[in-house]
Amino acid sequence: MKAQFGMAEAVPISRVIRDYRPWIVTLAVALVANLGVLLLVVLPLSASTDAGARRAAAAVEDRAAAEAELRAAEQTRDGQSQAARDLERFYGEILPTDVATARRLTHLRLSQMAREHDVTFQRSSAAPEELRDSSLERLRVSYALSGDYEDIRAFIYEIETAPDFLVIDNVFLAEGTGDQAPLTLTLDLSTYYRVTRDAP
Repeated sequence: MKAQFGMAEAVPISRVIRDYRPWIVTLAVALVANLGVLLLVVLPLSASTDAGARRAAAAVEDRAAAEAELRAAEQTRDGQSQAARDLERFYGEILPTDVATARRLTHLRLSQMAREHDVTFQRSSAAPEELRDSSLERLRVSYALSGDYEDIRAFIYEIETAPDFLVIDNVFLAEGTGDQAPLTLTLDLSTYYRVTRDAP
């Protein structure tokens, strides 16, 4: 019995190309077309998409930064408005309105405090002082008193914690002469008041 199938001989590549030329050409054209679409359409679109994504991310960051700046500006504005209100309240309600009120505050109020703390008033002097480039003037006061240490300490504490605007510039404490002599206290104080200056 003869074998119906034998070993096939090798087919030359040129014959394959010749026999399947239309298919090979079609595949080559399709491959070139695909490469062209990839190079001319897909890659530029991908780059464009990436650039768009980067621009969108940058825009989001810019917006966040702008919103943060807006919030900071609003807080600054609100803070400045609050500071202006506080300053007006300070000028209108806490500072003496003129030199006469400042003198009353320093002399009358300090004399009352001294009596309340058993500290004896001895003498005082006051001198107004103009402050350059300011709508305020200062009243400098020197106040001499005598008393024992605890009373003097309580007197100074009340000055420092009182709602009146008094600034203690210097404190001089001296012992009296004799064993039972009271201490002598000299206070240099300042208070400020608003003035209206005429325009030059």
